[in-house]
Amino acid sequence: MTSPVATVSDRSAPAPSGTSGSVPRLRTPRRRHSADKPRRSVLLTALTSLVLLYSLVPLVWLAISATKTQEGLSRSAGLWFDGDFALWDNITETFTYDDGVFTRWLLNTLLYVGLGAGGATLLAVLGGYALAKFDFPGRRAVFAVVIGAVAVPGTALAVPTFLMFSEMGLTNTPWAVIVPSLISPFGLYLMWVFATEAIPTELMEAARIDGAGEVRTFFRVALPLLAPGIVTVLLFTMVATWNNYFLPLVMLKDPDWYPLTLGLNSWNQQAATAGGEPVFNLVVTGSLLTILPLIAAFLLLQRYWQSGLAAGSVKE
Repeated sequence: MTSPVATVSDRSAPAPSGTSGSVPRLRTPRRRHSADKPRRSVLLTALTSLVLLYSLVPLVWLAISATKTQEGLSRSAGLWFDGDFALWDNITETFTYDDGVFTRWLLNTLLYVGLGAGGATLLAVLGGYALAKFDFPGRRAVFAVVIGAVAVPGTALAVPTFLMFSEMGLTNTPWAVIVPSLISPFGLYLMWVFATEAIPTELMEAARIDGAGEVRTFFRVALPLLAPGIVTVLLFTMVATWNNYFLPLVMLKDPDWYPLTLGLNSWNQQAATAGGEPVFNLVVTGSLLTILPLIAAFLLLQRYWQSGLAAGSVKE
């Protein structure tokens, strides 16, 4: 009596000639839409190139226009140089015009960014770490408040903040710009999410078992792992404070406390007013000088964006 179960060798053996039986063959799965991949790649490349071009054209126009004189801006094409190369003259005139008020605006902006963005980053790191790694009553309520605050635009809070600060006598002072800049709901939420995944709980427990307190655990264990998130939040808050326009417009009246955004706008309005001194070349050059520190900050801090800093720190 033969066994009804066929062995592997029986199935793999070729069928004898003259028999009608067919040998089962393994079918390899066909890759679907393989022909569409080149089309998708070309489409994505084209869309990316359009976005890149859309982002770079204003920057190229600004860099080229900063090399022109006041007359050269009107007699030459926007994306091509004029016969007179006046970049260094424009930079010198920008820093010396109106008794060097541009330097004052630059120092004011650095003050607002240093205290406002730096303080916002510090508060976001401390708050995000605490919300991510400690369990306490009301944690979900805090989460709801943070999410709600992220959805509220800053311009909607400018007028209520002005009314509150006017009652406190802080308007038309640097504190009217610095104190509101200390609050960054998006930075707090970003650090909360990043700290949850970047700091293994087992690593913190190992540090506590070794006798480290909470402060030492934060500075020696958690803080190095949070470096990419800290840099990200710092850049977001720095760009937001550096480009802030509406809040200083509401809070400040003294031109000596203007940031660069408000100061350059006053020059632009002066040039557009009938009978005003034409300083469009200074507005363009000042705008170029304004964005250079942000570009330098991105280039210098990009090396801190690293992934997998905690890889291998915990053995499973």
